[in-house]
Order: sequence, then C-alpha cells, then structure tokens
Amino acid sequence: MLKKSSVLLTLVFAQSACAFSLNDLKGELNKALPQKQAAAPQAAAPAADPLANISNKDQISSLKQALNQGVMTAVASLAKTDGYLGNPKVRIPLPENLQKLDNGLRRLGMGKYADELNVSMNRAAEAAVPEAKALLVSAVKNMSVTDAKNILMGPDNAATQYFRTNTETALSGKFQPIVVNAMQKVQLAQKYDQFAGKGVQLGLVDAKNANLESYITQKALDGLFVMMAEQEKAIRANPLEATNSLVKKVFSAIKF
Repeated sequence: MLKKSSVLLTLVFAQSACAFSLNDLKGELNKALPQKQAAAPQAAAPAADPLANISNKDQISSLKQALNQGVMTAVASLAKTDGYLGNPKVRIPLPENLQKLDNGLRRLGMGKYADELNVSMNRAAEAAVPEAKALLVSAVKNMSVTDAKNILMGPDNAATQYFRTNTETALSGKFQPIVVNAMQKVQLAQKYDQFAGKGVQLGLVDAKNANLESYITQKALDGLFVMMAEQEKAIRANPLEATNSLVKKVFSAIKF
C-alpha cells in the first residue's frame, strides 16, 4: 500500500515538474524571439480636393457662368404666358382663406369666378418675374471667393439658397409694384371684387381677409426659386450638358 502511494506521488510531482518546465521553456522562448509591435492605427488620409488642379479663378468663373445660365433659363421659363399657370410645380393657387369660398361657389355652379381670379393671379406673377433677372445677375457678379467655394462644394441647392438669402428681400420690393400694376392690367381687382362679392353675399368670406398683392408676390418668388433649384440640380447631375467647356470641367470634377 505504501509503495503504491509513493508511486502515485512520484508521478504527480513528475507531471508538475514537467508542466513547470514546459511553461518556463515557453517563457524563455518568448523572451528570445523578437516581439511583434502593435500596429499603429493608420491616420485616415485626407479627402482629396476634386478642385485641386483647377485654379480659383477658373472655379469662380465657371460657377458664375453656370449660375447666369440657370438664372436666364429659370426666368425665361416663367416670364411667358402660362409660365406659372401651366406649371403645376409653381402654379399659384387661391389663398387658403379663399378656399372655402371657392368650394362654395363651385357647388353653386359659379366656379368661373374662382377660375378667372386664379388665372389673373398667375398672369400677374408672369408679368413680374422678368424684374428678377437684373438682381440675380448682380448677386452672381458680387459673389465672393468663399461664397463660390461653398456653393461648388455644397448640396444640390446651395446656389439657390445663396440667392434666396441675398436677394429675396430686394426681389420682393421689385416684384410687388409690378404685381400691383399687372393686377390692374389683368383686371385682377375687378375679378377679386366679383369673386369676393359673391362670397360676401353668401356669407362665406369677409372681403377684407385676402391681401392678394403680398400673397402673389411671395408665391411668385417661391416659384422662381423652385425653378432655379431645378436648373442648379440639373447642371450638377449632368455637367457635360453645360454650354461652356470650363463649366463642364469644373462641375464634372465635383461630380466625380
């Protein structure tokens, strides 16, 4: 019995010694072999500037040419018969506070009053929008280098937002007298009096509730900026369709 116990103890100690020896051996080997250095995190490479090979002068020149082209196209598309009325994206509807009257008159078979008023409102906007051309072109001419860079590298409507910020107040001042004059030419006041007069008779509207001059002016401006945004988006999406080679070069660099 004693002999068996001695044998077992001997085997246990032998295995332990062997284990320690192997561990020690591994440690010595690890010390002897060169350790791999932890890979340092790679710094992200700075994004390449797509305009790096194009001079600032060319960048600004191309942008101004593109914007002038967009201004001319947007204004021309609106400054004609049905420029507003025939385009669902910019057509000026009756003011919200006249919608109840419109619905009431149509139920009574007098929808012609609403239709005549709506046509006259859009005609007034079509007459006013040519006044935008000079102010918008001036805004392009006075654009700073920083403005140009921000527009080139900005979202699809960056130029449109620049125009809205820098010209909307002045445009409103230019538009409103034209709207007033156009309202007289298309007999808008008369159309409104007929329209609202029917509503007053029917108890559907207070004739003093609608300020058509301000409403038409703002809607005309909104429609102009909608069309300018479309032009801007188109040239960014399809730069090769631009009419100027420099514009093609710069906007193609931005896109790709």
